[in-house]
Amino acid sequence: MPVIGKMSKEQFVETLGGIFENAPWVAEGAWEHRPFKTRKQLHDKMMEVVRQASDETVTAFFRGHPDLATRLEVTEYSAAEQQGAGLSLLSAEEVETFAANNREYAEKFGFPFIMAVKGKNKNEVLLAMKIRIHHSEAEERETALEEIGKITGFRLKDLLEA
Repeated sequence: MPVIGKMSKEQFVETLGGIFENAPWVAEGAWEHRPFKTRKQLHDKMMEVVRQASDETVTAFFRGHPDLATRLEVTEYSAAEQQGAGLSLLSAEEVETFAANNREYAEKFGFPFIMAVKGKNKNEVLLAMKIRIHHSEAEERETALEEIGKITGFRLKDLLEA
């Protein structure tokens, strides 16, 4: 992690700011805790920054995530992850099924369904949506944070091993 350790705050945020979807404040908060000996230590600190944020900040952060299987423009990271899960190749009927599930989920919880889709297929994602809609708000907020931990762990690994 020597390269990361020598970066200015601006370089650090520019390099790592996109790991957490539309939330460069996470990298900004983690920067204060350098140096990081391992990628895991860096990731753990970034997750801690999120977990220590106010409920309002976390909800806004959740809302910065795209709907899965959306036809709207998403970040480069999200596009690649969703494509890998086959969510960019859905039929019109499947798109509507995902859209309806996304709407139901967002209406219940106030933020989009968040799932680490790397290594998953569209059927696994849809099943998770159907199961998680029955969670309580507290359970789902925790599940969303766990999924964000998976997503950002994959992204950080890919970035630092590239």
